[in-house]
Amino acid sequence: MNLDEVHKNAHSTALIKSPVPESTLSEECCVGIDEAGRGPVLGPMVYGIAYCPISKIPQLQELGVADSKQLKTSDRENVLKQINENSEYIGYCVKVLSSTFLSNSMLGRENNNLNAVSHNTAISLIRELLDSGIKVKDVYVDTVGPIDKYQAKLSGIFPSLNFTVASKADDKYPICGASSICAKVVRDQCVSEWRCPEEGMEIEKCGSGYPNDPNTKDWLRRNVDHVFGFPRFVRFSWSTAENIMAKESVGVTWDDEEEEEENIPKINLFFKNVKKESDISRHRFYHEQGLKSKNVL
Repeated sequence: MNLDEVHKNAHSTALIKSPVPESTLSEECCVGIDEAGRGPVLGPMVYGIAYCPISKIPQLQELGVADSKQLKTSDRENVLKQINENSEYIGYCVKVLSSTFLSNSMLGRENNNLNAVSHNTAISLIRELLDSGIKVKDVYVDTVGPIDKYQAKLSGIFPSLNFTVASKADDKYPICGASSICAKVVRDQCVSEWRCPEEGMEIEKCGSGYPNDPNTKDWLRRNVDHVFGFPRFVRFSWSTAENIMAKESVGVTWDDEEEEEENIPKINLFFKNVKKESDISRHRFYHEQGLKSKNVL
């Protein structure tokens, strides 16, 4: 899999797409959505969406698609190779969400949780297929959060599509198994080929990347900077990373979080009153262009 887009957007997201099979533009299709790398504190989370004509499901099953977690690495790679070799009827898209993107989404002003990020990603992938002209009919989704709420949300956004949201959908529906394999193979490749802008990062010694792995915790402790925290490879928003930073890094005190002291003049006392807009003489250009002053940002 070519990861040029992933390396180029290592701080954001990247979309990898297979060629669109001609048959999916004219025949009604089934679609599967699943992810890989939801739990690790290291590396990206990857969402996969696979699709094929409903009439081709028997051929899809013959490729050996299954829940990616049940297959060995070599078996997953072999199945993805077969998927690529049968591009006349099956296609896929894979969206890579970098560690930095996940951290910014979960720690930013909007404060999205991981479920919200997952839902938004699945929705964006469905829109990607529809915008490409693929005749989507049945969509099978591995659940994130309560099944009924997730299914109602998707049906509300795409009322013309038939949704089935289920736990372990990748084990129940072949097209979901295909999406699971696409996501997992790309996730593994992203981790193994990660290009660290920071020096001295030994990715190969980071363990499984899961928070309860002693090797992963040890790698985090060795690679935390006392001022800047972790390298891009780490999800800052995970509690494992937060706890290590709290112990190993320098604390920060924000002035605006302290209680206001008495007898300290307010900052607006240091500024003089400004004339009203109507009292200020402006250059002709100002009025010709319809410009207005802003006092609130």
